[in-house]
Amino acid sequence: MPDSVQNAAPSTALPNSLCRAFARSQEYPVVENEYRNGESQRTVLAINSRKRWRLGKRLTPALLQTLRDFYDARKGPTEPFYFYDPYDTNPKFSHDPTGVSTTGRYTVRFDCEWSQTCGPGRSDVNIELIELA
Repeated sequence: MPDSVQNAAPSTALPNSLCRAFARSQEYPVVENEYRNGESQRTVLAINSRKRWRLGKRLTPALLQTLRDFYDARKGPTEPFYFYDPYDTNPKFSHDPTGVSTTGRYTVRFDCEWSQTCGPGRSDVNIELIELA
């Protein structure tokens, strides 16, 4: 079909590393009409919420290079990949580097530009992920 958008087809999973900060948010997209008398009307655009994750990582130089290589291989926020939410996996905080396990797996992309802060022996990286499907 011309002009149709293909679904995201990830082929890899985000490498597992410990986070010093982890935040998950959910939003339901809505259309809102506000009227002059102060009333409003809302309609939900989707049945399921769209999830976002903010991860703060403190990494050794080797892990920093691994994460940066992964980011560059996805061309930043361009290509999708799998992410395992540690609170949704079974058992909790487990990770499947192959991306085969579906429990706790989300199809995501980066929703940020690369930014890092370097310190003695470690670097801090903050990344944001957004759910695609």
